[in-house]
Amino acid sequence: MRTKVFRTIDEQIQIMQNKGIIIDDVEFARDILVRENYFFLSGYRHLFLRNANDRLFLAGTDFRELHAVFNFDRQVRNIIFKNLLIVENNMKSIFSYQLSKQYGFRENDYLKPTNFSNDTEKFRQINDLIKKMKRQIRVNGGQHTATSHYMSNYGYIPMWIVVKVLSFGIVSELYTVMKRADQEAIAEVYGVSPEAICTYMPILANFRNLCAHEEILYNHKTQRRIEDTKYHDELNIPIVDGEYISGKDDLFALIIILKHLLRDEEFRLLISEISYELDILAGKINVIGVDKVLEAMGFPLNFKEMSNM
Repeated sequence: MRTKVFRTIDEQIQIMQNKGIIIDDVEFARDILVRENYFFLSGYRHLFLRNANDRLFLAGTDFRELHAVFNFDRQVRNIIFKNLLIVENNMKSIFSYQLSKQYGFRENDYLKPTNFSNDTEKFRQINDLIKKMKRQIRVNGGQHTATSHYMSNYGYIPMWIVVKVLSFGIVSELYTVMKRADQEAIAEVYGVSPEAICTYMPILANFRNLCAHEEILYNHKTQRRIEDTKYHDELNIPIVDGEYISGKDDLFALIIILKHLLRDEEFRLLISEISYELDILAGKINVIGVDKVLEAMGFPLNFKEMSNM
């Protein structure tokens, strides 16, 4: 088994140069590698390699181009993250409204197992989930002004406050064990099916965690695939072997999800901000074009048309 050994910054630079990367400003490269981590930066190398099985870079590849793609991914990640937080906040608000309206606003009311699915196969999951929620309320409740206020002044925390201390993963699981009528009422707000929401939420949680930990975003693939939508058809995404080649388990699939969940003006701003970052990137790369980056993201060239769909 091969083992990885520690490399100094100068050794990392030499490795890059040996693979064909042009570094005309060694001090700039050294500063970036110290601050950003060689392993993370090299995660963008695939766009610049001569072929999939080659470790050598395309002729003329400059270190600044590799860094430009790295920085582009960071900016897009920040854009995606803030929109995921909007969706998370919206969902928590909608969920808490529906459950409070149906079952009451005190913990002893909305955390009853009978408020959820009567599917016997979900009995254990429901009870485990309620325990998780109570644990998060107990551990995190005292750290938030609103939760502390309600506990001190009223002796309980209403659902619309509780959701603030619940992780998105727990909120995602909560939807899967709701009664069908509650799932439908929530899905109706977004104009999609409960099945779509059940598919979307783990994907949203996955991308949220990726963004929060500054992992590579542009070519990320999810385990779950979203259903075919009208956007796949209207954007003329090619089909191979009966499947759309993109927009199913990639970053563009997330964009399709956000199209369903964000308000129109929020989505238009999202597309505008990503387009702006693509324009900046286009001015900084020469060896490859922006089209290659879009392909890795799963974005069709006409993705901007979604703003008006």
